[in-house]
Amino acid sequence: MGRRLLPGRGRGRDEAVVAMSGEGSGSKVAGDDSAGGATGDRSRAATSDDALVDFHETDARPPTVAVVASLAAAGAAATAALVASPTGGALLGVAALGFLAGSLRGSTRVLGWGAAVGVVGLALAGYRGAPAEALLVAAVGLAVAWDVADHGVGLGEQVGRGARVRRNVAVHAGASLLVGALAAALVYGVSLAVGGGQPVAALALLLAGGIALISALR
Repeated sequence: MGRRLLPGRGRGRDEAVVAMSGEGSGSKVAGDDSAGGATGDRSRAATSDDALVDFHETDARPPTVAVVASLAAAGAAATAALVASPTGGALLGVAALGFLAGSLRGSTRVLGWGAAVGVVGLALAGYRGAPAEALLVAAVGLAVAWDVADHGVGLGEQVGRGARVRRNVAVHAGASLLVGALAAALVYGVSLAVGGGQPVAALALLLAGGIALISALR
């Protein structure tokens, strides 16, 4: 018969103490796990709420720098046309207001209406005998104003109004101005070569349409 290694006295008490210790440790671990899970859930909920707030706070309007650049170009166009023809200049002023309204509303359709009114103003100024130089400057300004405003609407939809896009807008406006200046020089050279055989209004409209087409294809 084998001998008992541990005395019988107090063994039940020791086992009870061990059991109680095990239960306390298990409860503590479970409590820690529950607390950790609750903290993780709160963190995930806070992150989701922050993302939702950021999503709803995104302003899809065009950046301010694009609106200002468009208005500056439209103002230059209206001034050039106003010197040559008050009526044509007034219509180009209406076109500038159309660009402003289209930018604030983020509507390319309103921008198109503004450009159409500006083209009518150019045609009217040319019909009334406005100098070719003034018409060409007005046409370039109108095309640049429309192109920059349209680009601003696209930027607002893609990155929002608060994004840092000053350099992007400056490069885009500079490229549009360069294209317009080259087209104006070409048209002016053609008008001098034909010796007045082509109506100035038709040349101005051709310039505006060419710049708009190039801007749309870029």
